[in-house]
Amino acid sequence: MNNKTLLDNLRSIPDFPVKGINFRDVTTLFKNPECLQIMVDELYEIYKDKGITKIVGIESRGFVLSSALALRLGAGVVLCRKPGKLPAETVQESYSKEYGTDTIEIHKDAISTDDVVLLHDDLLATGGTMRAAYNLVKRFNPQNVYVNFIIEIGDEGLHGRDAFEKDTEITTLISI
Repeated sequence: MNNKTLLDNLRSIPDFPVKGINFRDVTTLFKNPECLQIMVDELYEIYKDKGITKIVGIESRGFVLSSALALRLGAGVVLCRKPGKLPAETVQESYSKEYGTDTIEIHKDAISTDDVVLLHDDLLATGGTMRAAYNLVKRFNPQNVYVNFIIEIGDEGLHGRDAFEKDTEITTLISI
């Protein structure tokens, strides 16, 4: 996809959060109404015929487009958060990160076997967080699960897609 307007408005911050990381800041895309509209329109075109019933937004930048797209698709939104942030009973998935382990969770009653789920987050780098979210959602045995990111980092050798089986449908709006 690599829409020129999105690429021109994407901010990169060198050496954040640590030296050697070139952080891609999607907040510059969110604050620009034209970019926000482009992203929602592009996502809608990708998923309008997939039967999506729930969109799982990954904390926290994944919440923004999950909500906007859900309105267009007539779907519900499920929040995937760090432990202790959701008020009702949850299910959890722990995963390894570069610096240790982390855990994510969603409400136990958030997804049913009748659902078609789209998982959405801002960035695909190593794939660890989204893979954990994917594993978590698959436990609910939904009809289908799709995976989407705004940005895929491909030029830094991170191989985020390798975290998923080859038949997992993964889409991105920007590949850099």
